[in-house]
Amino acid sequence: MKQNFQSIIIGSGSYIPPVVVSNDHFLGHRFFDPATKTPYEKDNLEIIEKFREITNISERRYCLPEENTSDLGYKAALDAITSSGIDPESLDFIIAAHNFGDISATVLRSDIMPGISARIKQKLGLKNPAMFTHDVIAGCPGWVQALIVADLFLKSGQYQRGMVVGCDVNSRAADPYDRDAMIFADGAGAVILEARATDEQVGILSHAIQSDTLEAGYLTMDRSLNPEYEKDEIFIRMQGHKVYVYALTNVPKVVKRSLQLAGLTLTDVKKVLIHQANEKMDQAILERVFRLYKIKEIPEDVMPMTISFLGNSSSATVPTLYDLIVKEKLGDHRLASGDVIVLTSVGAGMMINSVIYKMP
Repeated sequence: MKQNFQSIIIGSGSYIPPVVVSNDHFLGHRFFDPATKTPYEKDNLEIIEKFREITNISERRYCLPEENTSDLGYKAALDAITSSGIDPESLDFIIAAHNFGDISATVLRSDIMPGISARIKQKLGLKNPAMFTHDVIAGCPGWVQALIVADLFLKSGQYQRGMVVGCDVNSRAADPYDRDAMIFADGAGAVILEARATDEQVGILSHAIQSDTLEAGYLTMDRSLNPEYEKDEIFIRMQGHKVYVYALTNVPKVVKRSLQLAGLTLTDVKKVLIHQANEKMDQAILERVFRLYKIKEIPEDVMPMTISFLGNSSSATVPTLYDLIVKEKLGDHRLASGDVIVLTSVGAGMMINSVIYKMP
């Protein structure tokens, strides 16, 4: 008789880098218009204030010069291991979501061999050869996508325990001459998942994914906006308005589909943990989700946010948000047994994903 396995989070961790970078840090930058490749005529103070009004980002975190993506992932992984109390050698797999691999503070080149997941295993000093490592590169939705992959591994019945890490050092992949560089930040988050044989509907209940590759050009890598920048490097390039429209049009439908697959409705949801991309965009997405269910009143605390002080750390935003809440480090936000949460993200690909999770 085939057993039903549910994927349960038994521990979480995060690493918030120590370097606090306020908006004032960018006052001395030269920002170039992506359309003309010439400097903006507006004063930087005006550009930065408009940026804050749109995104609600006042500060973000950067890693130390000696830290790298795998270091951040390792520290979040160590925190998750401590939180769970497990023997880390008992892990069957480590999945790491990231976008650029390790990028040196002095040489801005992606280094993804060996993979970040393998580097995290190495930094943890883990010896079990049966513990496999796997990298997921899927833009900002990377960690949620990795969570879905881990769920499928565990529900196969072949594996019992795994770790899912999201880590990115976006500060080294962002063009210093692009005003969008102010959005990006560094960070890492991790969870440990365990397969439990049960007929109870807990843990990961469902997930939905959408991939629109014809819109892939909304988020790409390209040369600096400054024509005089002589180094042969490529940076994140984002068509902000197109990303905004795409997200508002598509994310609500994917969230609704994931709830339908779980046999739930929006009123069953306690929290929506959405990728921290842009506060106004996230708020607009939430409003459209509620509109799909013809609900006019949105609970005030349903969507916790960290973007105002942590910025957009890509693959790390959702697991960091989860860890801060379960450890009661994010204001009055709390999660209790039986609470249903949505974990959702949108980004490069273009990709959207949504996971429905019920706290055990």
